[in-house]
Amino acid sequence: MSQSKAVIKPYHHPAAGWGALKQVAAQLALQKIPVKGVMTLLSQNQPDGFDCPGCAWPDKEHTSTFEFCENGVKAVAAEATAKRVPPAFFAQHTVTELMGWSDFALENEGRLTHPMRYNAVTDKYEEVSWDEAFALMATQLNGLDHPDEAVFYTSGRASNEAAFLYQLFVRAFGTNNFPDCSNLCHESTSIALPATVGIGKGSVTLHDFEHADTLLIFGQNPATNHPRMLGELREAAKRGARIVAINPLKERGLERFADPQSPFDMLSFKGSKISSLFIQPKLGGDLALIKGMIKFVIQWDDEAILHGTERVVDVDFIAEHTNNFAEIAADARQESWEVIVEESGVPLAQIEEIARIYATGDRVIATWGMGITQHKHGVATIKTLVNLMLLRGNIGKEGAGLCPVRGHSNVQGNRTVGIYEKMPLEFLQRLDQVFDLNVPKAPGYDAVGAIEAMIAGKVKFFFGLGGNFSISTPDTDRTWQGMRNCEMTAHVTTKLNRSHLVHGKQALILPCLGRTEIDTQATGPQGVTVEDSMSMVHISYGMNKPASPHLLSEPAIVARLAAATLKGGNIPWLALIEDYSKIRDLIEQTLPVAFKDYNERIKRPGGFRLPVPSSERIWNTASGKAEFTLQAIPKNSPIHQAREQYGDQLFVLMTTRSHDQYNTTIYGMDDRYRGVFGERRVIFMNPADIARQGLQAGDWINLVSVWQDGITRRADKFLVVAYDIPSGCLSGYYPETNNLVPLESVADDSRTPTSKSIPVIIEKTTAPEVAHAA
Repeated sequence: MSQSKAVIKPYHHPAAGWGALKQVAAQLALQKIPVKGVMTLLSQNQPDGFDCPGCAWPDKEHTSTFEFCENGVKAVAAEATAKRVPPAFFAQHTVTELMGWSDFALENEGRLTHPMRYNAVTDKYEEVSWDEAFALMATQLNGLDHPDEAVFYTSGRASNEAAFLYQLFVRAFGTNNFPDCSNLCHESTSIALPATVGIGKGSVTLHDFEHADTLLIFGQNPATNHPRMLGELREAAKRGARIVAINPLKERGLERFADPQSPFDMLSFKGSKISSLFIQPKLGGDLALIKGMIKFVIQWDDEAILHGTERVVDVDFIAEHTNNFAEIAADARQESWEVIVEESGVPLAQIEEIARIYATGDRVIATWGMGITQHKHGVATIKTLVNLMLLRGNIGKEGAGLCPVRGHSNVQGNRTVGIYEKMPLEFLQRLDQVFDLNVPKAPGYDAVGAIEAMIAGKVKFFFGLGGNFSISTPDTDRTWQGMRNCEMTAHVTTKLNRSHLVHGKQALILPCLGRTEIDTQATGPQGVTVEDSMSMVHISYGMNKPASPHLLSEPAIVARLAAATLKGGNIPWLALIEDYSKIRDLIEQTLPVAFKDYNERIKRPGGFRLPVPSSERIWNTASGKAEFTLQAIPKNSPIHQAREQYGDQLFVLMTTRSHDQYNTTIYGMDDRYRGVFGERRVIFMNPADIARQGLQAGDWINLVSVWQDGITRRADKFLVVAYDIPSGCLSGYYPETNNLVPLESVADDSRTPTSKSIPVIIEKTTAPEVAHAA
């Protein structure tokens, strides 16, 4: 028995650079990518190539210039791997045995080749024909007492074509149960922005990044989650733009970045400085910090009025385009500095410094990630950030605006074409008109609601269009209980993952084509479309031979399931997948303004941008104006309540990705920029907190979640790593720490799991006898 092989070695180099190139070479070797596969990488994000299956950061017009991205290469290499998981693999391994494998080991076996059906007698998956698989699912669905006994999960990697067919089938079947990955990450954004600026999407484009003089980066780690963003930040920094990073963890990628395509960066070994200021609020402290910035701006504006000097706020913009400025100003004046400093965890001098940077910027972009959204007050925080940006007219002008950075490559596109449990009535009525249907109008289950319903026995059928639902969700033990309560679970996937092992009484694995692969239908090779974080829609064509002749495309799987389930309807499901342009025609008919001339406009390299009214200072709110909203600094949150009970023994934990990870996909065991190698069960902790707890870096601890429901939630055997993080805060990787997030601990209004503010206490323990993998 061996102990953990973890190596903790601080990383002092710039992000990307030579380290990224070295890791790319290692990934290509790990996945046994041939020379032809390397050439495939150079077709990524090209006019006649494929869209990166990784993040949703946009590309510069899909030009002929290859944009290097370490994580994009990892995603492509993982999909284009030469490794295979045929039926013979499953004949050798029971599900019980595979449950003991790490998440990394499961996916590292390679691409699935055949549809598989679970045999409860042998505890193994066995090959099944596609026809039989569709018949089994159709029988199960048509045998339900009510369509709401089925839920249909969607990963953000599904194309527009697959997602639109999917939502059409499910609504024709009779339910709006559409839990999706947006529920777990950026739902707070999707709730906050429509109420304030009229649309749940960002207002900026890459063009705006070229003209911004100030960028505020909230709750993000671009070097790991969307590395191509660092190229834009590098160019902004080089021309003199001020970049402020606001993040509890001191992330290397927001300090220095070496562009692998820049000879100067690579030869200097120093890279380029990114942030001019790094602010570290405590977990959940962003709302108080932003209110502090607003208070300073109002204070300085009041002084300008008093002295007859130039106003600090944009008076004309506020008068023409906004509501409720007077209420916001009054609220800021009465807000306590003591409360702001205490709840933000940021010294007053730093709050003033960042406020001054904002107030003297002419063109400011605010970006944010899940460090903002996954808190109980996530919606309120985003609304407060909108308040800040409205004060100086920083929405709807060149070089300025709101930029939520979503993760999955098409999570925003999925929502646009109907993957939402609460789609607007107008959209649902259009479905009725176009397809002669009477789709359900009542809201369905979101992700947390679906888990609750499965636990309660109200859901009997679970279908996953991609993703890894069982470990991307909170409260792992209870989620698994719910999944196992189902009569049938079925997953569309490219690789084996944990969700295929946490299954219902019947279970199917349905292997699909990846985005890198040629999708040939009756009329020839097909392209699929996706929408990036900045509302650009473009087409993607696979380049590689499919990993197996037995794979189906996601649109084909959805269409064949619909045809098997819905007998006698008037939608020609199978005819639609002969030529995906037919699906796009239907999207255009359903959403005629957004997708006018859809099939023509995607022929242009780079595609087209969907309408974003807030970019033009058109506010689709009830008042027709952008709304300032009053948001109180939380003072009685579950964190506050737990601290009253546990005092200094209480810590606030955030879940995060390692650098060798994309969402729930584990590429390796290292987190290079944070200096962790060979181990994933680690907890990043403030050095003073380590000493205060009688610990040392290198000790091992258990984590126990604090929640008032009588359920014990534990995550045991984590290595303590000293790190630059605010006192009282901890950070650990997901999915290893997801079990600590109570199912009921969700953001107000959006119901996003509060994965960035988990109250926990720690217990000292002994080192594990065996190494813990993913």
